[in-house]
Amino acid sequence: MDQTNIRKIKKVVQEFFENTGLAITTEVKNPVDSTIPVNLTASEPQTLIGERGQNLAEIQRLLKVILKKQIVFEGPFYVDLDINEYKKKKVEYLKELAKTTADEVVLAKKEKDLPPMPPYERRVVHIELASRNDIATESIGQGPERKVVIRPYP
Repeated sequence: MDQTNIRKIKKVVQEFFENTGLAITTEVKNPVDSTIPVNLTASEPQTLIGERGQNLAEIQRLLKVILKKQIVFEGPFYVDLDINEYKKKKVEYLKELAKTTADEVVLAKKEKDLPPMPPYERRVVHIELASRNDIATESIGQGPERKVVIRPYP
């Protein structure tokens, strides 16, 4: 991605959030592979994040649609929007939850279900536990009820 596109992306993102009327500071980092990291700092992040990050996901989707219409890209790209490091903290929490639950499964020798999660969060859990040879993970369920099950390895 060239510098002209990066400058235009920064301008589009800045204008998008200025139009919300909320007190937000935006930071668009240089793309990594085909992902555009966008970090926001807001005094009232709860409205933007929403319950279980649903608003954050929808704003991210909307921002990608807007960028697709205004910027010429070669190939697919992704927008990674984070507000007050919500996603970063969530990933740290999920990794800790995965490790703790896996340890419980090994000690009790009994499988355990994690709460339903969106695909990105389930992926974090699977990746975090992939190197362990004493447990196995599997996603089960449909739609918003899909969750990770951690089982002791036979």
